[in-house]
Amino acid sequence: MGKSYKEAGVDISLANQIVEKIKPLISKTSIPGVLGGIGGFGGLFSLAEQNYKEPVLVSGTDGVGTKLKLAFALNKHDTIGIDLVAMSVNDIITCGAKPLFFLDYISMGKLSEKVVVELIKGITEGCKMADCALLGGETAEMPGFYPEGEYDLAGFAVGIVEKNKIIDGREIKEGDLVIGLASNGLHSNGFSLVRKVLFESKKYKIEDKVSSFEEYLGEELLGPTKIYVSPVLYLLEKYKILGIAHITGGGIVENIPRILPEEVSIQVDKKSWPKPSIFTFLQKEGEICDEEMYRTFNMGIGMVLIVSQNDASKVINELKMTRYDSYIIGKVVKGNKQIIIL
Repeated sequence: MGKSYKEAGVDISLANQIVEKIKPLISKTSIPGVLGGIGGFGGLFSLAEQNYKEPVLVSGTDGVGTKLKLAFALNKHDTIGIDLVAMSVNDIITCGAKPLFFLDYISMGKLSEKVVVELIKGITEGCKMADCALLGGETAEMPGFYPEGEYDLAGFAVGIVEKNKIIDGREIKEGDLVIGLASNGLHSNGFSLVRKVLFESKKYKIEDKVSSFEEYLGEELLGPTKIYVSPVLYLLEKYKILGIAHITGGGIVENIPRILPEEVSIQVDKKSWPKPSIFTFLQKEGEICDEEMYRTFNMGIGMVLIVSQNDASKVINELKMTRYDSYIIGKVVKGNKQIIIL
């Protein structure tokens, strides 16, 4: 008898078994518009349920980056799925788009039912937070491609927005105010620097207890990215939001300019919001200058909204009622798309 695919390292039967195990998890994310179930060649979603005159679809894709290395080291995979969803849905909400559905891609050297189920649990939890459907995905077994116990993830989100309600920042003007929504900590960016400062230097191990944190160091670093879909959609129904920026890789310095018109800049008062202790800890341990911190990490601000002076205090109060901490962190001034941190 000749060689088999299983002997080559690809277990189709196990893959089918995993699909059956995750189907009940995925079904819990179903929303109006989902057609069919998991297992086809493509996920189907009907826009007939969506009441739009000129609907525009908005798509986004991202991964989790080297934060995955911490999940491998801790053998903890349930929150990484939340990160995966957050990175894409937080991007598309910046256009004012409501997320409709999400797809995932999981690739590993050797399939592990435990790991895949944990990942899907996190992904479905993230989808429920964003009120979107997990419409489909792919789990690939690629023997010899990854070190043992490691994998990679990618996520893809699609949302919808009325054409005349697309938020593109063109109405931002001098005098408008900048509102920062608090982050959960590092979210999913800057981990190559984190690992270099803390672990490659041999200063710390992931299981170390650090007095600054309630959790072990690894648990603190692995905290999932906050999903901002719910509060932003709520605010869009009541207020004119002029611009929205997701503070990801590049931090405040690199991300806010992406939504600014040519004739303005932003002044940011770095004393206007409390910084989670993880940033103080990292800056001290790595002897990192302020400039590098603010262009690498979110520094405690995960999403930025730009609104008129008249609406700023109202928006802050609304966010407080929805239990999202927020702060007026800066203002729009004349300039050329620069971020001036004071």
